[in-house]
Amino acid sequence: MVAAYAPPFARLRPLTGEFRNLYTVLAALFVAVIAAWALAPGVFTSQDPFVGITANNFQSPSWQHLFGTDQLGRDILTRVIHGTRSAVLTALLAVAIGLLAGSVVGLVAGFFGKGVDAVLGRVIDTLLAIPGFLLAVIVVVSLGFASVNAAIAVGISSIAVFARLIRSETLRVKNRAFIESSQLIGGGKVVVLFRHVLPNVYRSVLALAVLQFGLAIINVSALAFLGYGNPPPSPDWGLLVAEGKDFFYRYPWFVYAPGIVMVLSVLALNQLSKSIGRNRA
Repeated sequence: MVAAYAPPFARLRPLTGEFRNLYTVLAALFVAVIAAWALAPGVFTSQDPFVGITANNFQSPSWQHLFGTDQLGRDILTRVIHGTRSAVLTALLAVAIGLLAGSVVGLVAGFFGKGVDAVLGRVIDTLLAIPGFLLAVIVVVSLGFASVNAAIAVGISSIAVFARLIRSETLRVKNRAFIESSQLIGGGKVVVLFRHVLPNVYRSVLALAVLQFGLAIINVSALAFLGYGNPPPSPDWGLLVAEGKDFFYRYPWFVYAPGIVMVLSVLALNQLSKSIGRNRA
């Protein structure tokens, strides 16, 4: 008998799923570490993130100081760990603002349709036409420089993204048979909207929320880098990069250490978002 022809690299295809699962597990573990840093930074380091030993300044990464020390002798890893809480909480607040406001706009536009959808649709299109980070800068400059205001600014800039998805999901769900049945047996529009449409719409939003959480970390850190967040000596991730840029050519770990943590956090959240989307599909 003639052996069946196997296309090149066919044996590698099953491994794709295995590697994909491995990346998801690694991403989940990294996100768990970041969450632990945010919840209990003192468990991972006993050093002071604000006060250092001057004699230990500009030390390169070593077993004693994994991320090195800064110009004041402060352990950079300690400052990154203590800055995690601000980054995570600010990003969570931003996602919550964007999700709640975007839900209201998207649900109302998709469910009621006609003139309401036309007006709110133009609002969504206008917000999407403005670069998100530029809108966040405008808002935070108007509100004042603080991490809470940065969260509000980033949250406002993400409203249109959530609203667009929720509107499209509402349009898909509202014509289902069980929605029409609920209306036929006397269910009011508000009751049908919140009891039947909303739960089915939010199944599609989780992946986007995780993805936006990573983007919020980047945007909040970028605002802190520009000086629109908490003032020094706060260990905000963006502020750590801003402080280290003046020493970058001689002491690159000032920038690389917090930068790598930010990048890995966003990549891990992006991988989790893809995994959630695949599982839903």
